Formats: sequence, structure tokens, C-alpha cells
Amino acid sequence: MSTPSLLILPGDGIGPEVMAEVSRIIDWYGDKRGLKFEVSHDLVGGSAYDKHGTPLHDDTMAKAQEVDAVLLGAVGGPKYDNLDFSVKPERGLLRLRKEMDLFANLRPAQCFDALADFSSLKKDVVAGLDIMIVRELTSGIYFGEPRGIIKEGNERVGINTQRYTESEIARVARSAFELARKRSNKVCSMEKANVMESGILWRDVVTEVHQAEYSDVELSHMYADAGAMQLCRWPKQFDVIVTDNLFGDLLSDAAAMLTGSLGMLPSASLGAPMANGRPKALYEPVHGSAPDIAGQGKANPIACILSFAMALRYSFDQGDEADRLEAAVEQVLADGKRTADLLGEEGVTPVSTSEMGDAILGALDASL
Repeated sequence: MSTPSLLILPGDGIGPEVMAEVSRIIDWYGDKRGLKFEVSHDLVGGSAYDKHGTPLHDDTMAKAQEVDAVLLGAVGGPKYDNLDFSVKPERGLLRLRKEMDLFANLRPAQCFDALADFSSLKKDVVAGLDIMIVRELTSGIYFGEPRGIIKEGNERVGINTQRYTESEIARVARSAFELARKRSNKVCSMEKANVMESGILWRDVVTEVHQAEYSDVELSHMYADAGAMQLCRWPKQFDVIVTDNLFGDLLSDAAAMLTGSLGMLPSASLGAPMANGRPKALYEPVHGSAPDIAGQGKANPIACILSFAMALRYSFDQGDEADRLEAAVEQVLADGKRTADLLGEEGVTPVSTSEMGDAILGALDASL
């Protein structure tokens, strides 16, 4: 197979800073592990608007369709608050997701032992937490028609339509089952089949896919509100959670905060396989562009680095190397290295963005 290709879109705010550390790690894998990538760079979000008058140039969109994976930093900032909605920085990211048809959003919630005290839950509840939420990303209530604000008599009415087809449910269910086979072989599907017809269809289709193709995987069902409660009560009962767009949006943010640090968490958005068998893929940290600290060397690069680890695992079939990178991050945290966002102990001096990158590269060297 030819050299795998990566398109790097640093974006805005702290995006370029954290992505610079990812680039160093990509170079390390080429130099020390013989795992080379064909890397190209381009603009997205506000930086693209500044140059092209659009948050994603057509040429950049074309590149994203051609490469094996896209790595994105962050988009947005107060500089762009007054732009027309159609050209706001976030529209660039949404266009990537839509035109690449990235229907499965993977949001891990992993609590490193060294950071267990950062969670608002008791340490024994979250220590060792490692769950994956698979959120359907391209349909559901965010996209269903009819939608809008209309006038009925003397008052306004807001309308959004929850709509799912069998095929949309089936493909994200398959993504969840495939992931579970690489983890602890358990899937919990969450919906509201007790009050929503779309939930009834969701449960039926997930069950049908399970019986026909994935009977080796343990499947359970849970109402999404009960799932939210159980995430707070005993999150380690879950392995892979699969759910729709709206519930996935809510549940993944709730699960992220179980770890106590939103800035530590990566994500992946995956689509259908390309001709070479690799999925269409976009990897990005969960955190935003944090313009208030941009350019100051305070940003935590770990979420972006772990997003690259997800790319190694899900796009390039390099699970062992993803494990190596995740273990390096865990070792650095265990050694007490902390960027400013992770300071919970008095007397600990924060490391800079590049110093955190140095420490992770050192841990990777030590793993050889």
C-alpha cells in the first residue's frame, strides 16, 4: 500500500500550537518507527476566511476528499463573531463533516489514573474509566425537515423534526459493533423508544443488525435519560455506547466531564470505506480554539496528540503504535507533568505546550 496521506488543518486560536506538537510526533514515527506519512497543510475556519473570504476553500475540500485522514486543530474566535452565519469559522468544519459524509462520531471518555482527582465524581467511580460513545452525526433532529420558526396565530412556533432511516441507523450500529469487537465486546444502544417512534425504529434496527451480523457482541438497550443517570452513577459498566445525534451530543459532553478535563479528550468522525479500505476520517480534539491563551504557550496539546493516536488506530491499522502513544501520554502525566489547565496541586509549575511535547517525545523514546 502507498504511503498514507494526512491533511493537517491547524485552524484558529491554539490550533496551530497544539498541531505543531502533533507534527513533531508524526515526524518521530517516521524517524524512529519507519511509519511515514505524506503530509500536506491547509487552512480552515477563521484563518481560511482571512485569506479566501470563506471558512473552507473548495480546493481544501477537494484535498480532504482525497487523503486518507484529516487532522484538525480548532476553529473560531471573537474576531469572527459578527460575520454572517454562512461564513462563520464553524461552517468550515460542518462542511467537512457533511461533504465527507462522516456519519459516526467517536468520542472516548478515558480517565488517566494521574488525573482521577480532577473529576467531580469519587475517584473509585472514575479511575480507569475507558468508554467510547458512538454518535450518529449526519441525520436526526439537527437535519430533519420540516424545521424553522413559523407563526401560528399570534405566536411563534419553533419546529425541528427527528428523522432517521433504517440505513442511517444500521450503518452507525455497525460502526459501534465493529469498535466493540476491538475493545470489551459490549454495546449499549441508547434512545427513547418509550416516547418516540424514531426510538422504536432505532431499537428495532440495532437489534436486527446485531442478530444478523454481530451476535458475538453483547448488546443491551437503555433509555437515554436513564443512560445519563447511569453515566454519573457507575460509568465503568459501559464499553461502547451508540446513540443518535441529539442524545449523542448531550451524553458525550456529560461523559467527557467525568474525566474532569475536557481539554484532554480527542475525537474521530468516520465515514464509509474508500477504495483502499480506509474510512473517510476527520480527527480533532474536543476542546475549542481558546483564543484567550493563543500564542502564549499555555495550551495543552494532549487532546490533539491523542486524536492522532485515534488516527493510527482507526485509519491506519496501527493499534500497537496507538497504544504506544497513549502509554507515553499516561507516563508523562504519572510523572507529574502538567500544562496550566491541569494544575490541581499547589506548588506545581506548569509546563509549556512545547515542553509537554518534549516530555511525550521523551516517553516515546523510552518505549523503544
